[in-house]
Amino acid sequence: MFWTVAACFLIIFLYWKIISRYNHWSKKGISQTPYGFIWGDIWPLMFRKCSFGEMLQSLYQDHPKLRYIGLFFFLDPILLVTDLDLIKQITTKHFDHFLDHKDTFPENTFLTENIFGQKGSKWRKMRSTLSPLFTSSKMRYMFSLISKTGEQLVEHFSQKNEDLVVVEIKEAFTKIANDVIASVTFGCDCNSLEDPRNDFYIMSKNIMEEGMFRTVRFFGYLAAPKLYDFFKISPFSLNAIEYFDDLVRDTVKLREKHNIVRPDMLNILLEARKNGLKYEESHNEDTAFATVQESEIHKRKLDKVDITDEEIASQGFGFFFAGYEAVSSTMAFMSYELAVNSDIQARLIEEVDTTRNSCDDQITYEALNSMKYMDMVVSETLRKWPQNVVINRICNKPFTIEPKYPDEKPLVLEKDTVLWIPLFAVLRDPKFFPDPEKFDPERFSLENRKNIVQGSFIPFGSGPRNCIGSRLAILETKAVFYHLLCQFEVVPVEKTQIPIQMRKGKMPVIADKGVWVGLKRRFEKIHS
Repeated sequence: MFWTVAACFLIIFLYWKIISRYNHWSKKGISQTPYGFIWGDIWPLMFRKCSFGEMLQSLYQDHPKLRYIGLFFFLDPILLVTDLDLIKQITTKHFDHFLDHKDTFPENTFLTENIFGQKGSKWRKMRSTLSPLFTSSKMRYMFSLISKTGEQLVEHFSQKNEDLVVVEIKEAFTKIANDVIASVTFGCDCNSLEDPRNDFYIMSKNIMEEGMFRTVRFFGYLAAPKLYDFFKISPFSLNAIEYFDDLVRDTVKLREKHNIVRPDMLNILLEARKNGLKYEESHNEDTAFATVQESEIHKRKLDKVDITDEEIASQGFGFFFAGYEAVSSTMAFMSYELAVNSDIQARLIEEVDTTRNSCDDQITYEALNSMKYMDMVVSETLRKWPQNVVINRICNKPFTIEPKYPDEKPLVLEKDTVLWIPLFAVLRDPKFFPDPEKFDPERFSLENRKNIVQGSFIPFGSGPRNCIGSRLAILETKAVFYHLLCQFEVVPVEKTQIPIQMRKGKMPVIADKGVWVGLKRRFEKIHS
């Protein structure tokens, strides 16, 4: 009898604790959503009712007159910020109050030493160290490595003895993104289209593998990171992490021993450790509208930087983790849009051919960046299919959101409050982008850019902690499509899902049934 009563009291106590936690926003007088018990507001995601982007878009659209909404990620309170002016305050004007991201990687491991996981002064120092790597002058330096992967893509499909190659293009672009990261980040040369069994690609797949076990493991870490840290459980493959760690350490030793210089990230970091780096931006070369501008606080000259091999390895893993899925997905969705919008593709192919003739079949960094319509198409792809579904920020020190409307009261955010900025929803808001489901590159023509509401087009984030690799991602996408469209036209096939749907239950923007397209030769194949 005693144990029965004790169990009942324990259940009641736990229930009370959970319910009281779910009253967090209502106690502050903030509108909060009808949450699901235990799951919070992500229950539609957990039960595969929609994708993460669609879930946030629904919450965003359900409260059109509110500047912020209280919601819950499992038991954790989250403030969803939807007002553009407030977003700018958080990411730029009052950036010192919202300096850090919520933890993405397990604490006290080499994973937290990368720029995406670092916080405070350590992050500031690493951002300033890495910023010179992503200037247009350095992009030109690495362009040959990036362009080479596009050539490999075309060569791979050109070898097929078919006039129409039917392909799940996302898988092909995943291999291309893998090879670019291997080359410009880790200093490795590989051709994963021809040799999908190479060690780098195998380990990449181990980290980014899909499946129920990985999903549960990843969500488990997000829900209870301290529990994972206590039991030293990693949401990623430990063998793969060890591989990348050893790869960087061995490469660093080899380069320092033989004084090897290569146009990649490792060389930049080794130079920073040896002599320091200066931010040297080339002007009037980069025409990419979506490229974020680097904050002035990151452009100071750094003297010799004290950076360990472990930190260098962690940077490499961080850039792999950030770029592998995002860039390949962007290219896959761009392929789909070109396939179902033949008029847009025809105009882009015309620009490709004009550029190709102007540089005698040898594409250059300057020629690629001069392609205005290519930039419009890439920008519209990033708008409609943003891979950064949400930005998260942590309140580093107490901050008060002052009222803007008569029915608002000052909202005091305590230290460690987590904020979400729903990029996917903002970029599909008809207030900012009329008829948002339509793929319309004309939104980003030189004449129409002035009509874009300031602060609404932020696919790479906003403020000093925006995406450091935006220029690399855009350059990679443009280079691959330049080479692809030189030889092929992208067309819909029987397997193409039209309209394309997002996979339910997933946090990234992933096509539900893959991205199947046909690659149709633009020129008759010469048979030997």
